[in-house]
Amino acid sequence: MVDIDNDGDADLLLMNVGEPPVLLRNDGGNRNHWLGIGLIGARSNRDGVGARVTLTMAGKRRTKERVGGASYLSASDQRLLFGLGANTRVEQVEVRWPSGQVTMLKNVRADQYLTIKENAANPKPATGKTK
Repeated sequence: MVDIDNDGDADLLLMNVGEPPVLLRNDGGNRNHWLGIGLIGARSNRDGVGARVTLTMAGKRRTKERVGGASYLSASDQRLLFGLGANTRVEQVEVRWPSGQVTMLKNVRADQYLTIKENAANPKPATGKTK
């Protein structure tokens, strides 16, 4: 899965042997908010594999782990995509890197992709579309 148009909803690109690729775009309209997180490791591995990202919003926590090697002869979007429902802000984003370092962000705006670098003081919004 990949968010090919960076609009916060997952799209799907299918590949079959001897056939042209088929792109299934999710253009039904995303009525809810979202946050995408890309990771770049420094002390840990470059792709951030093994890092755990936890979002806290409206008193609830959601956690995803950056995994590697999840596809056979293909790849998935390396960014972590979180659905936020009606929440327009995330109170806290916590990244626990494999090195043991922890990166924290407070009061993060929804409907954007962020790239978080290990050891970086200020994460940068990723290039691409935001709502």
